[in-house]
Amino acid sequence: MSDTISTDFGHIGQELEKIGIKTSGKIHRNLSVPAIYEHIISKGEGVMAYNGPVITRTGVHTARAAQDKFIVKQEPSAAHIWWGDYNVPFESGKFDRLYEKITGYFRDRDVYVRDCYAGSDLARRLPVRVITEYAWHNLFASHMFLGPDCAAALQAHEPQFTVICAPGCKADPAADGTRSATFILVNFEKKVVIIGGTAYAGEIKKSVFTVMNYLLPLKGVMPMHCSANLGKSGDTAIFFGLSGTGKTTLSSDPERRLIGDDEHGWTEDGIFNFEGGCYAKVINLSQKAEPQIYECTRRFGTVLENVVYDPCTRELNLDDGSLTENTRAGYPLDYINNAVRGEFFPHPKNIVMLTYDAFGVLPPISKLSYEQAMYHFISGYTAKVANTEMGVKEPKATFSACFGAPFMSHHPSVYAELLEKKMRGHKVNCWLINTGLAGGPCGVGRRISIQHTRALLNGALGGALASVKFMKDPVFGFDIPSSCPGVPAEIMAPRSAWKHPAEYDAKYAELAGLFSKNFKKFSVSNENIVKAGPKA
Repeated sequence: MSDTISTDFGHIGQELEKIGIKTSGKIHRNLSVPAIYEHIISKGEGVMAYNGPVITRTGVHTARAAQDKFIVKQEPSAAHIWWGDYNVPFESGKFDRLYEKITGYFRDRDVYVRDCYAGSDLARRLPVRVITEYAWHNLFASHMFLGPDCAAALQAHEPQFTVICAPGCKADPAADGTRSATFILVNFEKKVVIIGGTAYAGEIKKSVFTVMNYLLPLKGVMPMHCSANLGKSGDTAIFFGLSGTGKTTLSSDPERRLIGDDEHGWTEDGIFNFEGGCYAKVINLSQKAEPQIYECTRRFGTVLENVVYDPCTRELNLDDGSLTENTRAGYPLDYINNAVRGEFFPHPKNIVMLTYDAFGVLPPISKLSYEQAMYHFISGYTAKVANTEMGVKEPKATFSACFGAPFMSHHPSVYAELLEKKMRGHKVNCWLINTGLAGGPCGVGRRISIQHTRALLNGALGGALASVKFMKDPVFGFDIPSSCPGVPAEIMAPRSAWKHPAEYDAKYAELAGLFSKNFKKFSVSNENIVKAGPKA
């Protein structure tokens, strides 16, 4: 949205009162970036660093509080929800009491309002209103979501979903039915999300993603936890993967134009970005290896979460993870100099599934059949990387359906069927890339270098791998290229990188067994997909 729109239209107070927010404080609606900076600094919410980014602290929550997220169980949405570890039901009556608590919390406080959209596709975008206690959350929302492009469009904005975020409002678990003082509650019937007890801005972004993941499949649209970019010849590639697997890094390629770094939809017209900005991990960020993202940490307007800085010079120390390994930068998409905006883009020619293999046994790249692609998409194998969720201190092997189970409202098969239909219809290649360990498991192996991963990716997207020989993996069945320009032979053959090959074989068999055990819980009826898994 243009920074020149900084208007508080008189009716906003009445609109807030309709949803229960009546305040004696001031209402700040759609402030420009410089104006928000003044509020952030004057209220002590953050400081300005060298070159202009604003640095904030999120307190005890430096990552998503996944166990504190709930969905209100009501019809008709209840019949569609994949209830379980991630979609935990919450009573509507208890939601109403917490809603009164969080709206009442604003009665003597300033309120920051951001009117925006989730989705660049004009026919499928979701009008959203984000209401926050903190000014810096308003700035974050202005980057993450798409704004009306003129004052008239802003006045015509009618939110179909509202997100209310008040970190200072805390729940009483005994009375409110929450797990802790923190809560993230999604109510599909009342079209509202309420967030309290946490200042981690990712909760705002991922709550809206959860909403889109519920709404779009009901319309036949595939929502995806993926980044996307566009090649010089107009070829689109999408990258599935959880936080820390390299979606943002690998899609920010100087030779390709960035469409978006995290969330997209796939329709009969092509793919479209949900967001207007990027939310990148910046711990140990390298200017040489990741120049585009690095430069964004030096820009006025960028929001830096929990990044350590020198209090005198205000220079950043991106290598310091003393506050958290999950340091973050939120910035507009336009800050990436070769990013591209548009309503939608061509159907993908390549899908890349990224996994951080903490076992250190998966090949650095392999090509998947359609059935194998569905198997690995439903499985979503990766590792929870340190501090992307509360309590995770080191990489741990896990499975996250659809490479984003915490945000998937429907059963994974719903998304898999949509993906398979689109892949077959548009004859899309699918690649599995391991951005994790080689030469041994966690504590022994070393992470595959970003330079080698980029060379593998370029070989897949550019066609260089089309001319090399492939070998059939005896356990997983996928095809592994024998060589790739710019990648050493020992990287291409992970077994040879282990000091004791027998230990590699045992660990590979162990991983295959974990895949098979995990997949059984989905009760997939398509035998072709079931058979596409590893031979445990």
